[in-house]
Amino acid sequence: MTAQPAPSLLAERRRVITAGICALILTVGMGRFAYTPMLPIMNEQAGLSILAGGWLATLNYAGYMSGVLLAATVGDLQQKYRLYRHGLLLALVSTVGMGLTDNVYLWALLRYLAGFSNIAGLLLASGLVLNWLIRHGFKPELGLHFMGMGLGLVITGVAVASMVDQLSWQGQWFWLTVLGLLFFVPAWWWMPAPASMPAAPAGTTAATNASPGGRWMRLMTGAYFCAGFGYVVTATFIVAILAELPLLAGKGNWIWVIAGVAAAPSCFLWDRIAAATGQVQALLLAYALQTVSIILPVLTGSATLNVIGAILYGITFVGIVSLTLTLTGRHFPANPAKAMARMTLSYGVAQIVAPAMAGYIANATGSYHGALIVTALVMVLGMGLLLALLQEEKRHAVRGTMHVVP
Repeated sequence: MTAQPAPSLLAERRRVITAGICALILTVGMGRFAYTPMLPIMNEQAGLSILAGGWLATLNYAGYMSGVLLAATVGDLQQKYRLYRHGLLLALVSTVGMGLTDNVYLWALLRYLAGFSNIAGLLLASGLVLNWLIRHGFKPELGLHFMGMGLGLVITGVAVASMVDQLSWQGQWFWLTVLGLLFFVPAWWWMPAPASMPAAPAGTTAATNASPGGRWMRLMTGAYFCAGFGYVVTATFIVAILAELPLLAGKGNWIWVIAGVAAAPSCFLWDRIAAATGQVQALLLAYALQTVSIILPVLTGSATLNVIGAILYGITFVGIVSLTLTLTGRHFPANPAKAMARMTLSYGVAQIVAPAMAGYIANATGSYHGALIVTALVMVLGMGLLLALLQEEKRHAVRGTMHVVP
């Protein structure tokens, strides 16, 4: 019979996981997602153009990419812990700063810094939580941790929707910072400093060195680039797009909240689907549903159908990240971090390119429809790459050359 963990250890586990969730809400919710409902408000009140809005989003993702590259060069866990704490502080500073200026160049710098802070929740907190779980004999699962992405979307969306009729755009950024402080405290105090991991038993690496070939990695990396493209255009412009529909005028922020409510539990849903169908098959379904959510505003002005589209988007975008990183980790068990970093860079490059592209198209045509069509086509390309990936896995399975950790 397996011994049950002591109550004190279970309580500490709850605190550590809560710290990770709060870090995601602060750095990704405030540092990234808050900009989506604030964008149309700043368009109207602060004179921010659609084109400039697209570029600010691009710089946010450029900041994230810079953070990913820096984190990849830091091997010492204590240095990563310090970088995590700096990221928490940077999320607060960059949020309050947005309301202290109307200079577009300073906004650009602040969105870049906010993007840099994202690594504290998405990469560093994930690693710190995983480190703690493994060291204390718990299953290395991050499903609860990644709920923070959906919760961050919901919390920032509700906050902006609640304040929009009472406060100016500057006041909303200020109160978002105050809200962020509530999550800063547990993210700072409840995340323990990491300890060194025990060395792996001799011979373990040799047993897990088998991995898919370069073609598999290229296909997966390309497919994930397409997913990043699909994710970021909707994440940046969904509120502005749906607010143009007559029946949803003034309700765009609540659509963002609905997407977040759908996103919060989605990791668990996709884990079940993947267990029943297979990882790549589950990814294909997620890509297909997200493509539907992207193209719906082009095909129909129905408020009901577009709300359904927002729900589909919420259900799929976190699931795609979770499924992709899980699949990559299973195929590269000897060094999953390196493979995951490559995936993250691919996803991040798409997040730099896509918002600027969407902003240019919308600015030139006066509509987001062209950008949505291009984005949907990119997602279809991603599905094609996943189908090729599925065939590649079948070939390797027949040859017995692909190693997958169960």
